[in-house]
Amino acid sequence: MVAGEREPAAAAIEGAMPGRYERLRSRLAPWRPAITALVGVVVVILVWLAISRLIAEVNYNDVLDTLHATPLSSVAAALGLTALSFLALSIYDLSALRYLGLALPYPIVALTAFCAYAVGNTAGFGPLTGGAIRYRFYSRLGVEPGDVAKVVAFVTIAFGLGLAGVTGLGLTFAAADLAMPLALPPMLLRLVGGAVLVALGLLFVLAARGDGRIGWRRISVALPRPGLMLAQFGATIVDVSAAAAVLWVLLPNSDIGLPAFVAVYAVAIGLGVASHVPAGLGVFEAVILAVVGRSASVDAVLSALILYRVIYYGVPLIVASGLVTGLELRRVASGAQASRVLRAGAQLSPRVLATLTFALGAVLVFSGVTPAADQRLDLLSGLLPLPILEGAHFLESVLGLGLIVVARGLAHRLDGAWWAALVAAGTAVLLSLLKAIAISESIALALLFIALLATRREFNRPASVLHQRLTPGWFLAMTTVIVTAAAIMLFVYADVEYSNELWWQFEFSEEAPRSLRALLGVVIAAGSLATWSLFRPSKGKTALPDAAEVAEAVRILDTQPYPDANLVRMGDKTLLFSEDRRAFIMFGRQAHSWVALFDPIGPRDAWPGLIWQFVEMARAAGGRAVFYQVMPENLALYADAGMRAFKLGEAAQVDLAAFDLKGAKRASLRHAYNRSLREGLSFEFLEPDQVAGVIEDLEAISNRWLAEHRAREKRFSLGAFERAYVMTQRAAIVRCRDRIVAFATVMTTGRKEAVTADLMRFDPGVPAGTMEFLFSSLMLNLRDQGYRWFDLGMAPLAGLSESPAAPIWHRMGRAVFEHGERFYNFHGLRAFKAKFQPEWQPRYMAVSGGMSPALALADVTVLISGGLKGVVGK
Repeated sequence: MVAGEREPAAAAIEGAMPGRYERLRSRLAPWRPAITALVGVVVVILVWLAISRLIAEVNYNDVLDTLHATPLSSVAAALGLTALSFLALSIYDLSALRYLGLALPYPIVALTAFCAYAVGNTAGFGPLTGGAIRYRFYSRLGVEPGDVAKVVAFVTIAFGLGLAGVTGLGLTFAAADLAMPLALPPMLLRLVGGAVLVALGLLFVLAARGDGRIGWRRISVALPRPGLMLAQFGATIVDVSAAAAVLWVLLPNSDIGLPAFVAVYAVAIGLGVASHVPAGLGVFEAVILAVVGRSASVDAVLSALILYRVIYYGVPLIVASGLVTGLELRRVASGAQASRVLRAGAQLSPRVLATLTFALGAVLVFSGVTPAADQRLDLLSGLLPLPILEGAHFLESVLGLGLIVVARGLAHRLDGAWWAALVAAGTAVLLSLLKAIAISESIALALLFIALLATRREFNRPASVLHQRLTPGWFLAMTTVIVTAAAIMLFVYADVEYSNELWWQFEFSEEAPRSLRALLGVVIAAGSLATWSLFRPSKGKTALPDAAEVAEAVRILDTQPYPDANLVRMGDKTLLFSEDRRAFIMFGRQAHSWVALFDPIGPRDAWPGLIWQFVEMARAAGGRAVFYQVMPENLALYADAGMRAFKLGEAAQVDLAAFDLKGAKRASLRHAYNRSLREGLSFEFLEPDQVAGVIEDLEAISNRWLAEHRAREKRFSLGAFERAYVMTQRAAIVRCRDRIVAFATVMTTGRKEAVTADLMRFDPGVPAGTMEFLFSSLMLNLRDQGYRWFDLGMAPLAGLSESPAAPIWHRMGRAVFEHGERFYNFHGLRAFKAKFQPEWQPRYMAVSGGMSPALALADVTVLISGGLKGVVGK
């Protein structure tokens, strides 16, 4: 791209943005996660207050008795129905892939869907957590990032529509059964259910007879084919009905039939998802208790809900952990011969094990506020001193909170989090036996310990877990667990009158004081962690580099094949080095965006930790990380750091070994080259020491070029004409009868693999075809020197999908590409690059989750333009 003009992609998108609305979103964006988390905490507290009123007359021991009295046949039926539900869930992914015209083997799709839903159901935020797993797996099997995003959107929307359909069916055909527990007229329920079914029927008719699209205000979505819609709806009916039946068969006495119960279940699930509370904890239970508790024993409903959570949430998560552990062990055994499925499947382990770690941490906290069986305490009283039991009970509860905290580090593949989780899980195995001979707890923790050992190689990001700064969403998850634990404790010990003396009672039989102390320990630990995380000084680096740091970065880039990184010589970007100083990121700050230019520079094994370090540094400073112009093969690294990828355009790469001016394809270049020779043009390639001798001439051309184009120097992703910077580069010049009339600075590295041009400027009035002559001559010269690739730069917004199913980012970019000529000559730029018959390679922008790509690109525009004045000007 020509230096001195506005960065086309950024400028055009920014010009197309609705200004006032986007500015408001920009101001609210930094506070949105905190506001969402605060609302979530309020919802959790209100929900548990409501539950406490619903179960006020229930005794904890009665719930345990009902739980133990559940027939094994009911448990077996619940396990079978869980398997059926998850089998139906795999159809969601199959339908999404078929909708996009993609075909993957069913075992691969089933494994991915199973792990995604096992994690999403437990951790909440299903589209986010499940989406990360789908991206990790599908992208390694050749599915484009944009298509993975469409898969996630498809399964999310399909589940929502299917859930509405199941609810409508239940309200319509089981209104009589629902009328009494809901205290509503049956006719009203039938009308609501009928309205939902009619709306879905209209959607089906539009797909069958319309143009296949539905939309509003220029935003439209391509509807699936009717057959695919029917298959998806059938899968949803099986999924939701089987999942509801899991809970229904565990209810020993219920007057509600299965069809009516399915409708209640669908509403409860929908409200749980809408609340954004992890796993809908409390919200789902409140709805079931409020409706089903009117026609069934409340203690029976409570015991069924506990078993349901264990069977439908816990068992699949443990099975998923076993699967990814087995895949990792098989991959190790296969070595270099491991299949793509084994390599991709084993790498699902960080998020699966992170979710298992979080879940077991919550279990330890809940276990700390509930009493142990009397017979176990009697046995321990004859084996252990009381201080050991008290200490084990207290420490294991605090360790539970520790597992919740390190789970986030495991999701980001931190080796420090792996060590912390391994030690915590191993210690908790022993403590669970010492505190109450909790066999099931110790087995689950031992499985986590073994799984962590087996997947050690996947946690390869060198960073301490203490370096991470917890996000508002993670604080919401911790608060949900603590509030739930407090509610459980108040329910269990409802008949114990509070007194200050409780805190100082230490006896084997005194469970209430032990639970009080455990909960207090968890609250103090969580409060201390929150205070430390929120108020510790930020280590974010913002100062521009000194000469020594620039020289160090230049030494690193000289060993790498990324010539664009020579922009570090400008000294206008902050540098962040890896802890071992082998790699670096160059970045700038604008508003709340911390924008890194290109992928990290340095050995690839140093990238994961450096990317995570940059993302955490931006978050700690109240900003959001952005990586601008990254390569597709590296997108998995950004997904691991919780970032989303958006296509920016395509870079033109010319294979120098195959480049010449012969043949019909390059006839126009050959004619321009020969005409330039006849007009007296000649080419020279200057080394940096030779550039110093003509710097006055080059600066004069640059000034005349800027004046002619009424442009100003740009920054960040473009070089500016500064003498010190230009004299560090090679230069290609064109002379016309011994006078320099055009030049381009050339960026290379010591690897001699790739070359690119930075500043490209020429005198007004030069002969037509001068720049084609310059580039043709330069490529021929570089080919003879042994270089492999010439990078012509990115064609912004090129290559975005034209499919009706494309995401809105692609549709907006395509619109700008087709109609945004007043911002930049998009077609002309791509046509110029196409003359050299390049290979087109996509380039992406990765942004932190929740950030608008348009806002990120607007901030990049300001960085490149040198401020708002440069955005308004040229």
